[in-house]
Amino acid sequence: MHVSVESIGSLGRKLSVSVPADRLESAVGSRLRELSRTARLNGFRPGKVPVKIIEQRFGAQVRSEAYGELVRETFGEALRTQNLQPVGQPEINAEGDAAQELRYTATFEVAPEFGEIDVSALAIQRPVAQVEETDIDTMIETLRQQRRSWNVVERAAAAGDLVNVENVATVDGRRFPEEGVERGVTVIGSGMLFPAIEQALVGMAAGDEKTVEVSFPADWRIAELAGKTAQVSVKASKVSEPNLPAVDEAFIKSFGVKSGQLEHFRNEVRSNLARELKGALSARLRVEVAQKLVAAFAHVELPPRLIEAEARSLAAQTAENARRQGQQVDTVDPAPFMAAAKNRVAAGLIVGEVARRNNLRLDPKRVNEAITLIASTYEDPQQVVDLYRNDPNLMQGLQARVMEEQVIDWIAERAKATDVVMPFTEALRQNA
Repeated sequence: MHVSVESIGSLGRKLSVSVPADRLESAVGSRLRELSRTARLNGFRPGKVPVKIIEQRFGAQVRSEAYGELVRETFGEALRTQNLQPVGQPEINAEGDAAQELRYTATFEVAPEFGEIDVSALAIQRPVAQVEETDIDTMIETLRQQRRSWNVVERAAAAGDLVNVENVATVDGRRFPEEGVERGVTVIGSGMLFPAIEQALVGMAAGDEKTVEVSFPADWRIAELAGKTAQVSVKASKVSEPNLPAVDEAFIKSFGVKSGQLEHFRNEVRSNLARELKGALSARLRVEVAQKLVAAFAHVELPPRLIEAEARSLAAQTAENARRQGQQVDTVDPAPFMAAAKNRVAAGLIVGEVARRNNLRLDPKRVNEAITLIASTYEDPQQVVDLYRNDPNLMQGLQARVMEEQVIDWIAERAKATDVVMPFTEALRQNA
């Protein structure tokens, strides 16, 4: 096998590989002979199908598979001989006549040189918080709100009431919808409807009507209303007030606390909040460490194709999330995601380099803990565990995430850390 390397810029590489044709023919012949021993064809006894027949029937498929496998195999060999470590997916192009010689080129990018990475010199802020009794009170009140029922009332609506609403929008002389009314429900103060509509509902009893002015956002789902100001006729068709359940034995037992005792219930709530807080603090710490690492090596050139691929991935995720929310989105421009993509690529490469230099290995225990935590949020945890165990792609993604978290935790333990105390609610905010 002959290998040559050409530099394309500072981080691009073009690897040219040539392999004797007999290596491919040997692989094809081996596959055909193996297939002749296992194939079942009409008119032949199992294991007695002539290789010539197998070649006529499956030759093209076998050759294609053998070719692909040989490229993967020799590409790995070529990387090792040249001491190269690609980042991102290589672009592989076949060249020449495979009957004479297997030749291909692989174009890819390599990781930059980061020089010395002294994590002990990294100054970070470590978030610290704890679960207070008031946090438990708030959580129990939230659980009561989730179990509330509604009683229809004849009085005017107030904050916290559930109101059934009918509305019609008019703009530029057109009515939306063209016929009938648009119906919905909202809890006043929840922000489910436009603020102008929710404010108008306060003081309205069933049957009352008002007209309010509403400015629709530019990305509104109805194109004719997007970015325009409309007159909206609002009618309250029904008003209901909340009926909150008492925190009694039945309520407590409904959450799996068999004793039904308030003390045991509060201890259970505390444990759940503490577990959630631990995860939130760890996530905040990892964001802090990643940001400081990126800032420390901001001068290092990063692989441009890798950044572009990450930006496209972020754009695709955004488009998919929009579609799940019912928006009609075909594609999202990756350009606005370039800065975020650059930071993510930088953090990933630095973390990977730290792991390599310090011989850090994936901890199977942490992987199991991650799967258990994910599964615990579903109705059938074992089904989720089995899904991860049986899906190589899911497991690979989880392992990569756990390894990154593991390395960042390792860095945080050795960095110069200053504790920053914050309230429980602030620690749990997702904009960390």
